[in-house]
Amino acid sequence: MTLFLKPGTAWEDAWRRCLATAPEAFHDDRVLNLWGGSWHRDGRMLPAVSPVDGTPIAGLPRLDPAAAHEAVRAALTQHRQWRSVPLEERKARVSAALDALAEHRELLALLLVWEIGKPWKTAQADVDRAIDGVRWYLTEIDSMIAGRVPLDGPVSNIASWNYPMSVLMHAMLVQALAGNAVIAKTPTDGGVACLTLACALAVRENLPLTLVSGSGGELSDALVRAPEIGCVSFVGGRDAGGRVASAVADLGKRHVLEQEGLNCWGVWEYTDWPTLAGQLRKTYDYAKQRCTAYPRFVVQRSAFADFLGSYLPVLRSLRFGHPLAVEHADDPLPELDFGPLINAAKAKELGDLVTEAVDRGAVPLHRGRPADARLLPGQDASAYLAPVSLLSPPAASPLHHAEPFGPVDSIVLVDTEAELLAAMNASNGALVASVSTDDEATYRRLAPQIRAFKVGHGKPRSRGDRAELFGGFGASWRGAFVGGELLVRSVTRGPNGERLPGNFPDYQLMPD
Repeated sequence: MTLFLKPGTAWEDAWRRCLATAPEAFHDDRVLNLWGGSWHRDGRMLPAVSPVDGTPIAGLPRLDPAAAHEAVRAALTQHRQWRSVPLEERKARVSAALDALAEHRELLALLLVWEIGKPWKTAQADVDRAIDGVRWYLTEIDSMIAGRVPLDGPVSNIASWNYPMSVLMHAMLVQALAGNAVIAKTPTDGGVACLTLACALAVRENLPLTLVSGSGGELSDALVRAPEIGCVSFVGGRDAGGRVASAVADLGKRHVLEQEGLNCWGVWEYTDWPTLAGQLRKTYDYAKQRCTAYPRFVVQRSAFADFLGSYLPVLRSLRFGHPLAVEHADDPLPELDFGPLINAAKAKELGDLVTEAVDRGAVPLHRGRPADARLLPGQDASAYLAPVSLLSPPAASPLHHAEPFGPVDSIVLVDTEAELLAAMNASNGALVASVSTDDEATYRRLAPQIRAFKVGHGKPRSRGDRAELFGGFGASWRGAFVGGELLVRSVTRGPNGERLPGNFPDYQLMPD
């Protein structure tokens, strides 16, 4: 079978469509920064390539700190005007922006494929979740906003690259709906064209959005520490999150910091293996490059053989490769579990960690073959990594205690409930966890002892949509919890003395 790029899906095709759809935001040779209500051809351009096959794509127009401060000051001016716009008018403008996003759904999804390597259906789902999620807020915002007012300054968003639409753009539109001007930094590793197009469609409806690119370290003073900023919303790793946390703590600034944690799936006194097999495949969505991925399985030793009987066939059946490669021109785009990792450096890093872990004693239970990937003839495949599973990685390996953010599983065997809980709590807090056990009473006893915000019984948990709340325990979350009404509460002010549900330095408060 010889594969080729499906006609009409090349990067050049997507770029031409961007130029035609939003010429104010795209020039022939670059994307523009958005601030002060208009598009600016500023910033130092950095080259970029697609993780899909090494194709050159749009790079970041990186601002310097002085320009970023100017953009923040302009956002404050927008904020002071926008906060007085009546709610009904804000709702109408956000609704119109959603209609525009829906009209250009397929182009936004195609940009996600090229920029961050999402398979086609996964990319479409990212766009749809953003649109559908914000539409839900349009129907609920009146009660959520009652008795509350916008913040004193704009909300600054610094987010990872993996969900530009359903996490970042979704949050931006809800923050604007709640009465705030909004600033976002384009993720350094990908998504600039998708976010630029989405913001261009939104600002045509006179929404107060700012989108700038640059180094997190260089722009931190403007996007985190600047006195104009009313709230900092961060999604990313613990190292960068820790630096942001230190800055906002010093300043007493409103904040929402979602950080990584080692999400675990425990198996204890369990026998329903066909059901587990069906759930396991879902955990490989987007190569586990998600904050709610499950890279660690903690398994009762006496059940290990049965677990492998369900687990290994799933790994052997995973489909990965070029998201736009087809055999015939009229074929639909392939249904893949995942495509490339975010870049070649990440694929090499994980490959090296696997090699090191095995050299130090980990047992390779499964090592997928690069030849199993569906690729174009001769294409650059440096960002692809076949699925790997390791038994008992050594304690010195990062795979033992940290989230790999890729299709690399670790399995730990335990003999007692105490060992199970210790292994599942190895990273001082997680966002999600799950326990497969036949006995409901056993689940109810174990779940409260697992340091994760959401714990599923025999099924994966996710970030959630609409009314579902989201947060984290331990080092996986700092600041206000979000999701449902809590997202609106996190970016508005209520009664004097209000304590927001969240994980703060001086208190932790769970939602009612």
